Amino acid sequence: MAAELFVRALTWYAAVGALFAAAFVWRGVSRIDGQAAGAGLGFRLILLPGVTALWPVLLRRWIRAQS
Repeated sequence: MAAELFVRALTWYAAVGALFAAAFVWRGVSRIDGQAAGAGLGFRLILLPGVTALWPVLLRRWIRAQS
């Protein structure tokens, strides 16, 4: 029972992270890091796994960068 709950929570975390990562590498990375503004597709694809894993931290930084 605890293992099933853990797997479900991890699945939801990864799913939300994947959705966030798609939006973040498309728009957000250039707002947080000015030098990433002209980055190509290869660089953005490299970022996807890390952004998926660290999405809560990057969401906070993205929100702070907008205000």
